[in-house]
Amino acid sequence: MPGSTAAVVGTGFIGPVHVEGLHRAGVSVAGILGSTPEKSRSAAKQLGLPQGYNSLDEILADDAVDAVHLATPNHLHFEQVAAVLRAGKHVLCEKPLATNSHESAELVKIAEETGLAAAVAYNVRFYPLCHEAAARTSDGSVGEVLHISGSYVQDWLLFDTDFNWRVLAEEAGELRAVADIGTHWLDLVQFITGRSVVSVCADLRTVHLTRQQRHGGVETFAGRPTDSSETHPVTIQTDDCGCVILRFDNGANGCLWVSQTTAGRKNCLRLEIAGSHQALAWNSENPNSLWIGHRDRANETLMRDPSLMSDSASGIASHPGGHNEGFSDTFKQLFRTFYGYIAAGDFTIRPPFPTFADGHHEILICEAVLRSHREHRWVDLSEIES
Repeated sequence: MPGSTAAVVGTGFIGPVHVEGLHRAGVSVAGILGSTPEKSRSAAKQLGLPQGYNSLDEILADDAVDAVHLATPNHLHFEQVAAVLRAGKHVLCEKPLATNSHESAELVKIAEETGLAAAVAYNVRFYPLCHEAAARTSDGSVGEVLHISGSYVQDWLLFDTDFNWRVLAEEAGELRAVADIGTHWLDLVQFITGRSVVSVCADLRTVHLTRQQRHGGVETFAGRPTDSSETHPVTIQTDDCGCVILRFDNGANGCLWVSQTTAGRKNCLRLEIAGSHQALAWNSENPNSLWIGHRDRANETLMRDPSLMSDSASGIASHPGGHNEGFSDTFKQLFRTFYGYIAAGDFTIRPPFPTFADGHHEILICEAVLRSHREHRWVDLSEIES
């Protein structure tokens, strides 16, 4: 957006994705910060940015920067987000917002006190057909939501030689697969249906109780190491996969399967929403089609086409029908929405992007999931909130 300037913190997999999305959304990027000044300079050069920052403090002191994007390990989010807001800058943070609900609740409070725009990067909402599904649920076409099912599966941590900071509880939090990718699914189905998860029952599993860590680390989605000779064993306590049974605030029930150890599934989110009038199904590996199920007439497949979709869905579709849009486009549309909200200047209006309140709710769900798994019982979110 004209007049807005951002800085990005994080040079791993997702930081450069933010930079690309910001450029495509028309937002100027002042620079990027890595874990070392050398990584900052290298990333800035590779991404064509004006500078690599030496520290977060340097970004916060830069009057040219209006907003900061945080694409850093989870355990850093709380202090970094708080610092950005207190410096008077808008913030967009990768999920999860924090590693526990005490921290996320405090960040919600700080965001409210500062009156700044604060978003969590649940980008999957911004596939146009996910907005279309939300519109069809909101306008009554689907009817009462009866039950919801689906999964989010990947394979990049299938082998015990696959290692990344995300598998470490001290860096990513005690819950991993559910918190890392499961929250995308949870955020999406609640966004589409307008219903909130109120209770969970979970069964989780750590497939590899010990993983082999390569010296120097491994980037996210880097694939299986070709040389595992220089490794050392690390005990793993976070979940590789699991099943979560859900209950929603309208009585609807649901089931989510999450896995980062499913061979051949690189990044596959699937959902099916059954309503009293229609059912909807969507798959992130085929994101430009929405299945619409009927009882009394032929089923339909809606191909992404702005001329055939709701206003909200067509508003985040840049290309005509038949011209596919995908993963990178979701970040562009999220950022357009975020910076458009900032440019409009009326923060009394409900934000059209995932808020810190949404991010806090996802963490409450995660804590309920972890307690349910450990105590082998249903857990209401009200237990966590109290």
